[in-house]
Amino acid sequence: MDYGTFIGNSFSYVKEGVIDKVNKWILLMVATLILAIPLMGYVLEIYRGKTPAPEVENWTKLFVDGILYLIIALIYAIPIIILEFLIVGTAFATMGNNPGAMMAGLAGAGILTVILVIVAIIIAIISPIGIIRFARTGNVGEAFNFGEILATIKKIGWLSYILALIIVMIVVGIPGVILWLIMAGLALALSIIGIVIAGIIFLIVIPILTIIEARYLTQVYDSAGTA
Repeated sequence: MDYGTFIGNSFSYVKEGVIDKVNKWILLMVATLILAIPLMGYVLEIYRGKTPAPEVENWTKLFVDGILYLIIALIYAIPIIILEFLIVGTAFATMGNNPGAMMAGLAGAGILTVILVIVAIIIAIISPIGIIRFARTGNVGEAFNFGEILATIKKIGWLSYILALIIVMIVVGIPGVILWLIMAGLALALSIIGIVIAGIIFLIVIPILTIIEARYLTQVYDSAGTA
């Protein structure tokens, strides 16, 4: 798998399809402003393999697709949410009791935390392929067709696929962390004005990072030769 080519193509995709077309960039900022739901719908358009970057149009479809994307993401998040509640409940249930019970509670919370990390990693590996399958088929059930999802990952190659995910986390994650630090600094230093400036920066940058990631994952998926 040529990760460098995938990354280069993703940056070219966003430059030629968004950055060089200011009107489209502004529309994507608006899509981000509306709870990012239309932006998620736009991501599904990218997952369908459209190139160059599709126009920002048919807002009703973008909203519907975005809501379906959100529902799928929430379903995938259910095990994580349940485990988080169990961890908090286990930790607090023994507060104020004898030291032995407290230690047992903390140990239980620790074990659940390890399970949470494992489950989160599994979901992070499986869910991107599932969501792209939904985008390609239009069938929500295909987002949870684990047999086909695992078969697709096998075609890509497990090590190649996991490395691809790590690379995109670095490429998109580092600028994302820097963005949040800048926004937090502005909010703390300039109060209301800082919050406004931070919000504008967020609206400008998030669509770009989102599209880079979506285009990259699309290429990874297509490397399996799966429709």
